[in-house]
Amino acid sequence: MNLPAFTPTIDQGVEATIVDKLRDIERDFGVRVLFAIESGSRAWGFPSPDSDYDVRFVYAHAPDWYLGLTPGRDVIELPIEGDWDINGWDIRKALNLLLKPNPVLLEWLSSPIRYRWDDRVCAALTALSARTAFGEACVHHYRNLAQGQWDKHVGESPEVNYKKYFYILRPALAIHWIRSNPGTTPAMNLQALVDGLPLPPEMVLEIETLLRLKARAKEIGVGQRVAVIDAYIADQIAWAEAVEKTEADPALADDAEALFRAIVKGGVT
Repeated sequence: MNLPAFTPTIDQGVEATIVDKLRDIERDFGVRVLFAIESGSRAWGFPSPDSDYDVRFVYAHAPDWYLGLTPGRDVIELPIEGDWDINGWDIRKALNLLLKPNPVLLEWLSSPIRYRWDDRVCAALTALSARTAFGEACVHHYRNLAQGQWDKHVGESPEVNYKKYFYILRPALAIHWIRSNPGTTPAMNLQALVDGLPLPPEMVLEIETLLRLKARAKEIGVGQRVAVIDAYIADQIAWAEAVEKTEADPALADDAEALFRAIVKGGVT
């Protein structure tokens, strides 16, 4: 059983404003934006009517910036204003996190909403990401994400904020994806995760109901917890806790280093 299709869309006027903001960032910070995407609920498949815009990007400085005695700041974070939540990582930071491994970069690269996209750079980053951003180490990333959100926003409360519920359910589904599809990368979008997993029909129906409720509610919308979803989340977290961590392939560090240098020098082919 599948969920109704979800097609992420961004108003053309909003997209034009975001593109302008990215140009301003390049000018003001002296960087080159390699790619910029929408993260958060608008790309994950469960937006509210008043969801903000979570713009995430990866950028590179000119080569000389990396040669200073004192490392420069490796993030750009604009003040959150109104609906705008815009921040990005320097390419060196992004690659170092990928080697941990941390699947966030791969999720950004798989976002269905793109504002800026260097085809050659993104193809190289995706190829490298696909070698490290799934498996045992990333299981623990998703477990920590799900457990942390549960402890913070649910706990023993009989009610739950719809948005926070999905913030827990999505990483739980990603854990299940890794269990069921070893060697493949979990989908970013909630609907794609559900469609690619052997979930019982009653759970899919409950998720569909929650999606409809959230689509009509504001970001603060709350409702009763769902027993079948609670049990599912607990099962995925328990399985992930028992998975032993493994180290990434050492060869990845050399390949990431080479890719970093090629990107900074503008020589990715």
